Amino acid sequence: MRSLGLSALATLTALAAGAAAAQGRGSAAPDTARATFTVGTATAKRGETAYGTLVVPPNGDAGTSIDVAVVHGAKPGRIVAFIAGSHGTEYASVVALSRLIAKIDATRLNGTVIVAPLLNVASWEQMTVHVNPVDKKGMNASYPGNPGGTQSERALDLVARQIVEPADVVVDLHGGDLDEDLRPYSYWIRTGDAAQDSASRALVMAFGLDHVILRDVDTKNAASTRSLSGYALARGKTTFVAEAGRSGLVLTPDVDALVNGSLNVLGALKLIDRSVKPLSSPTFITAGSRVAAEKGGMFFPSVARDTRVAKDQVLGYTTDYVGRKTGDIKSPVTGLVTFIRGVPSLWPGATIVNVAEILTSVPPYKKP
Repeated sequence: MRSLGLSALATLTALAAGAAAAQGRGSAAPDTARATFTVGTATAKRGETAYGTLVVPPNGDAGTSIDVAVVHGAKPGRIVAFIAGSHGTEYASVVALSRLIAKIDATRLNGTVIVAPLLNVASWEQMTVHVNPVDKKGMNASYPGNPGGTQSERALDLVARQIVEPADVVVDLHGGDLDEDLRPYSYWIRTGDAAQDSASRALVMAFGLDHVILRDVDTKNAASTRSLSGYALARGKTTFVAEAGRSGLVLTPDVDALVNGSLNVLGALKLIDRSVKPLSSPTFITAGSRVAAEKGGMFFPSVARDTRVAKDQVLGYTTDYVGRKTGDIKSPVTGLVTFIRGVPSLWPGATIVNVAEILTSVPPYKKP
């Protein structure tokens, strides 16, 4: 495949230019003004790491708390937030951020790093996919939250105000949920703002996952700002999404990819002393076309994740609960299987497979 990425020099140049243009937009206060830095109950002095919680009080349903860490560098610089666990059973990303904290030396850090490994605590503790089981709402679909709303909304109000708002850069980590056998990829999400898009692309290249989903959004459309990435982009932040992990497994290659990618981001932004070699020729793909189940039953795949398939190729089949075949699942497009269902259980509307078309060139931004 022809090289589609920036050269390493061009990437880092774009990062510097985009960062300068975006510096301070939406930020409550620059890191240079803070002798201490507080998120929730965590307050860190210069050169210290502090741990605490965002306390979500009860209000019509149960309260909860979200653990956070603040690494406040000995020297001033950018404020970077790493967030995972919007879906609590995307285990690899949660574990990766829990391990990232100890790898950042506050005494040698330029700037501040906020780490929130697990937003959706109830999802984790009750092993519930996709939503918060307390209120059945998606915790990556309800920004900017509501201080008087349900548990998810109250939690995201705190995340929006105390983590997203002060940050210059927001890194949103995910991975295949319990029912998703997913291959790793990042999202380069474009807004049409040249400086913001350039800075986001540079961080995607620095992160290092070799497949990149290209997605265009309109941040003036409220529907595009309900996710963490969409909300952060609308607030002027440099933002991207990275995913690794699958089917409830915590595999070393996936965790390491997310930890090392996060450290690469800090290196590219000059918060830490780390040599970074950005991707020069990633594979760009579309967000893809999903096939959803029409009814409950069982699914059995005949291809694996990361397989290139043709339109109408059979990818697996479904049965009823006594083993009678109910149909073949065919690919809606020619492309790459970015994830396929990792468990047999189906319910109406459940995603069975996602197939992304492979791009041979990167088109210009197109407002949705």
